[in-house]
Amino acid sequence: MKRKAIFLLYRVLQTLASPVFLFYFLLRGLRDPQYFSTLRQRCGELPHSWQQTVSASIWLHAVSVGEILAAIPLIEELKRRSPATPVFVSTTTLAGHAAAFHRLTGKVDGVLFAPFDFVWAIRRVLRRIRPSVVVVLETEIWPNLFRETKRIGTGLLLVNGRISDRALPRYARFAPLFSEVLGLCDRIITQSDQMSQRFIAAGAPPAITTTGGNLKYDFAPSAIAADSPVLRFIRAGGGNPLWIAASTAADDDIAEEDFVIAAQKALSGWRLIIAPRKPERFEDTARKLTESGLRFTLRTAMMDPSADILLLDSIGELSSLFGEANVVFMGGTLATRGGHNILEPAIFGKPVIVGPHMENFRDIAEHFAQQKAVLTIHSGQQLAAAVLAAFADKGLGPRAQAAAALQSGASVRFADSVMESYRSSCPGERRAQPQYAFLWSLSQIWRIASAWDRRRKRAQVRTLPVPVVSIGNITAGGTGKTPMAIELLTGLARFKPGLLTRGHGRHTRDIVLLPGDKAEDVPVLRTGDEARLCHAAAHVPIGIGADRYTAGTKLLAIAHARILFLDDGFQHLRLHRDFDLVLIDALRPLGGGHLLPLGRLREPLKGLARADAFVITRAREVPNVAAIETALRHYNPTAPIFHASTELREWVGADGSRTSPSAFKGTDAVAFCGLGNPEAFWRSLRRCGIEPMACHTWEDHHRYKPAELRRLARHSADAGATTLLTTAKDAVNLDPDYRSIIAPLQLYWLEIGLQIDRREELEALIISRTAVQSSGFAE
Repeated sequence: MKRKAIFLLYRVLQTLASPVFLFYFLLRGLRDPQYFSTLRQRCGELPHSWQQTVSASIWLHAVSVGEILAAIPLIEELKRRSPATPVFVSTTTLAGHAAAFHRLTGKVDGVLFAPFDFVWAIRRVLRRIRPSVVVVLETEIWPNLFRETKRIGTGLLLVNGRISDRALPRYARFAPLFSEVLGLCDRIITQSDQMSQRFIAAGAPPAITTTGGNLKYDFAPSAIAADSPVLRFIRAGGGNPLWIAASTAADDDIAEEDFVIAAQKALSGWRLIIAPRKPERFEDTARKLTESGLRFTLRTAMMDPSADILLLDSIGELSSLFGEANVVFMGGTLATRGGHNILEPAIFGKPVIVGPHMENFRDIAEHFAQQKAVLTIHSGQQLAAAVLAAFADKGLGPRAQAAAALQSGASVRFADSVMESYRSSCPGERRAQPQYAFLWSLSQIWRIASAWDRRRKRAQVRTLPVPVVSIGNITAGGTGKTPMAIELLTGLARFKPGLLTRGHGRHTRDIVLLPGDKAEDVPVLRTGDEARLCHAAAHVPIGIGADRYTAGTKLLAIAHARILFLDDGFQHLRLHRDFDLVLIDALRPLGGGHLLPLGRLREPLKGLARADAFVITRAREVPNVAAIETALRHYNPTAPIFHASTELREWVGADGSRTSPSAFKGTDAVAFCGLGNPEAFWRSLRRCGIEPMACHTWEDHHRYKPAELRRLARHSADAGATTLLTTAKDAVNLDPDYRSIIAPLQLYWLEIGLQIDRREELEALIISRTAVQSSGFAE
């Protein structure tokens, strides 16, 4: 209750402060028009190409340049462990976005500006990239981001955590409030024991707060690009020593560029690269260099590569230049800015000079001081002498490199935690308001009605004289039940199986019996498409009807079946079953976490406890099957879990011709289907290398009328298509005269199967649990 009150207060304050926020954003945009171009992403509007079909990505948030560079080894470690996992990186600042785009292109699937911490913006991003885990670097504590992440069941980690000296009193003062936010994290992994204590003082639960080291020690240096104009400046030096003044800054009293310029005047024969921390300081630094009379050039202009000074007025290139320097002065340490990261030049083995202000990197500074791996000055007047002293001390650079190596390894430890959360998080879905509230109300009606229906059915259970195996699911929509039924019916043919099915999509309510041989004279309008597909593939007797007990009794009277399979029977509780096999679609595993119509659950997830075994279908199409298994284990700790994947077998033409799955790659084709999960068919087409000119979707079990086929054919022909592609299930539902209706277009349907991992084990489990006896002869 306290947490809800705090978040409600936060949202009220956000609303009241909106005019101030808009005014601040306007000022930022007027100062730098580029800021306006970030508005769409900050409001949660991301490219449609980033839309994820499954919750299997990792979202990593790093506020600015330093955090982006620190995150690189962690990102590389995550991609090494799970190459198929999409990774998205968000950042807050323009400089951070530029650095991320420069350094991470090709390594991640998207770089975005972090959304404003408004609920509507956060939800839009979560719905687009659908992360399994959100990883926040250092001290980015955003209440709505944290809460909305956890509300859908996504993992949440804060890594490389640190709280500065200046920020600690504020966090400690509001610890009762921060505790409700930090308590949402699954784990908080800090840079040092001291930082762990600071987070606990700020309200973090001690049980989830641990020390993991500093990512910045794992920085992997990269060489300067071969086509960089900075190389022309370096090569024009004629062997003269080069020092870099990195990330220079200013406070109310001093500007570090003044000390750097004064030092350069005193360093005869030395060349300098000066890199202000913020782009807004570029122009002021150029003015000061002009007034000094020193010869300088701009990186963006490079008019005079032989100049003594290069002003690096660009973003994202500085870290690669440290390897070219003889000495590095790290800015933000003379001005009271708390210092900047000295690890990057240290990893290159370069002597590093700092001022007295390293409060933001206290642990690093103390470690380097203990190793005698850094030269500290107390005023800007000492800078020139310090450059000469650092250059003369040939052991300073190697000591700095060794000091950095001593503390490396945080990226591996953090990756362990991220992947642990990734493998155990199976997020749900949350629709936008007001749709969510309306559908939630309807889902509660469904909850009450379905619970009553289950109680009623349990009181009416009847038992057939042969074992019954149910093949079902807990969600609405396709999970591969029909292909699974075909595989088991054919695999266990020696036990003379039969099939009971409701006959979805048929137009009659009577009980229909199909013998084990020909059934073509029974129209599909009476059988339904799934029964017809099973009969054609497995040649087993089938009973079709809503009352599966009566259908089973009548079927057994005309067919000698030793075991009956119950299609889509997990909720058909009126018929006793000896084995419940539940299929879980890896693409949409848990129905979004909500009952119909808000989600796709037919009943609450606790119903999974009734399952005797699970099969995760389309398992090879997602990278986080382990997370689905973890979720299943929460509701059913003992049922074996099997995997199955879709096998694309061949395209079948209306004339009976058969061709390979890749036969229509690069052809002008239009695709259509009426499935519970049409995304499965679209993914199958992509696996075949087929990019349809258009995709059309109808409802599940749709019966295609002549007028619909004419419109489809006309639109396809107008678009230039020569072929129509569909599924075997849809082919059964076509009008009998479809060939003449769509002419001259040709139609093909895709026949698929299931590859079941550990198939023999699953079949043996069914046999042992049902005690079914073989008929004594082979199939």
